[in-house]
Order: sequence, then C-alpha cells, then structure tokens
Amino acid sequence: MDMLRVVNLGVRVDSKKILEHVNLYLQKGQTYALFGPNGSGKSSLLMTIIGNPAFKVFDGRIMFKGKDVTNLPTDERVKMGMAMSFQNPPRVSGVKLIDVLRYCAKIGGYSERDILEFAEMLKMKDFLYRNVNVGFSGGEVKRSELLQLMLMNPDFVMLDEPDSGVDLDNVALIGDVINKLLERDKDEDERKRSGLIITHQGHILEYVDADYGVILYKGRIACIGNPYDILEQISKNGYEGCLKRCLREFRNLENQNSIQK
Repeated sequence: MDMLRVVNLGVRVDSKKILEHVNLYLQKGQTYALFGPNGSGKSSLLMTIIGNPAFKVFDGRIMFKGKDVTNLPTDERVKMGMAMSFQNPPRVSGVKLIDVLRYCAKIGGYSERDILEFAEMLKMKDFLYRNVNVGFSGGEVKRSELLQLMLMNPDFVMLDEPDSGVDLDNVALIGDVINKLLERDKDEDERKRSGLIITHQGHILEYVDADYGVILYKGRIACIGNPYDILEQISKNGYEGCLKRCLREFRNLENQNSIQK
C-alpha cells in the first residue's frame, strides 16, 4: 500500500525555487533516512509535505494514502495521519505542555493515563505544567516533540534532525522512542507506521532500522540506496564523493541491463 508518493515536485519560497523534480515513494511500513548538506532543501521538503503555506508547490503533486493532498491545509493532512517534529520548534509562553499533550491525545485516541505513561517513558513528567519549550534544554525539546508525536498516533512520521543538539544520553533515549514509533509488528513482520528522518550525523541510525537512504542535493534527489552504506560514504568521502559513487553504480547497472537485453 502506498503511504506517500511525491511526484515531480517543484517548490518555491517567495520567488526562489528550492526544490525541483523531486520524486519519492514510501510504502506502508517503510522508513527512509534523508541526507544532504545544509541548504539542500531537506527541511523544506518536510515542510512542503506537511503543508506549510510558506512553501508553494509550483509543479508536481503530493499523494498520501492514495489521495492528492497537494492543496490540502496542514490540519487536514494531520487528520489523515501525518505528523512532524521540527528541528527548532518555538518556545510558547503562556501555554502549558499538558494542554498541548491533551490535544494530541485527542487526535490519537489516547487517555489522560496514556499521557502520564508516555511522559514517564520520555522522562517528561516534571515538565507537564511548564510552558512549552521555555527553559528546556535541546534534549528536553526533542523529547517533548516526540511525546507529542506518540500521542498523536500518526501513520506517517517525519522527524527533522531528531539527533541534533542533544547529548549521547538523550540520543539513546530519543532513538529508543523513535524505534518504538517505527517498530515492526511481531506477528506480521511489518511496521505499522512509515517514517522520513532527516539526519546529518547518523547517530539515530544506530537505533532505527531504516530501509532506504536518500540524498537530497541542490534541491533534487541525487541518490537512493542502502542508508548505512550512504552514511559510510558520506563520512569517508563527503557528499561529492558519495554522489560520484552513486553515479558510477547507476551507470554500471545501466550497462549490465543493456548487455542482458
């Protein structure tokens, strides 16, 4: 079953093109790791998929669960089962975290007891009656975002650099929770949810079993393959070296196919 299909997507902010000819296909239960240098359009792609109105689609379309959602507002996409955590979520003075969590739990069909249980899991019980993200450390902000996601109970999760700006202890906790979000059903050996995760350093891949890695480069999909191989190549040779290898492998595959024909 299709979860997400991005078809020939072109996006601009104001008059500047930031994404062009982007194609991406996720089936139900698949998790993709999204790599790319700063400014390549990774966060912009997630913002466009979730429906942020600042990101204008000028070409292509976004299909979610077989429905064209290109022009749907964010709240409609959320009702259909999308959710996203942000790289730098805002501080919200005057709004208690518990009130946001109750709203999320209503979307996801969870109870007050579930809120406390999930908050305990993420070590956030002492933060429930504090203003959202006000005075939170980087790791606490990430845990707060994940707590909201879990209570929303989405079918498709987008995570914008969940492993950035946090210490190793928080990365381990955050990784374990993301793994629970995206874990496989033991009976059916497939995941309930699909995921798209932006990561620079790749720490999160020590905890999450990603199916594919994707490199977004200068606003376009430049490489798709094994996420762990891609991460290793980026670490050794940088993005340019990794992309050259992808191009060589693609050409070798084309030559093999030509010989077979």
